[in-house]
Amino acid sequence: MSDTHNKTELARHLPRRQTAAERALWTRLQNRQLGGIKFRRQQPVGPYIIDLVSLKSQIVIEVDGGQHGEDSEGKRDNERTGWLESRGYDVLRFWNNEVLLNMDAVLERITEVTT
Repeated sequence: MSDTHNKTELARHLPRRQTAAERALWTRLQNRQLGGIKFRRQQPVGPYIIDLVSLKSQIVIEVDGGQHGEDSEGKRDNERTGWLESRGYDVLRFWNNEVLLNMDAVLERITEVTT
C-alpha cells in the first residue's frame, strides 16, 4: 500500500475526530459559503494531512490546540508551514479559542487572504 493511499485512508477517518473548533469553522466554510471558495477538510497534501484547505486557491487553515504551544510541536508546525509555503500555499493558523470565541475575526482574516 502506498504512503499516499495510507494518508488518504487516515484522512477519511479524521473528520469524526475533529475538535469543536474545527467543526465550527468547517460549518462556516463548507459548501462554498465564504466567497464561493471550495474548502476540503482533513485533506492529504504532500506528507501532511491538513485541517482545512482550498486546493484551487492554495489556502491552508490549521486550527491548533494548546499542545501546539509546546516547543516540539511549534518546531513541527514551523517545518510544516515552511514546506507548504515553499509550494505556494498561504498558511493560516488559528488557536481553538480564537475560532470558538471570535469566529467573525477568523472569517475576516480568511477573507483577506482569499481576495
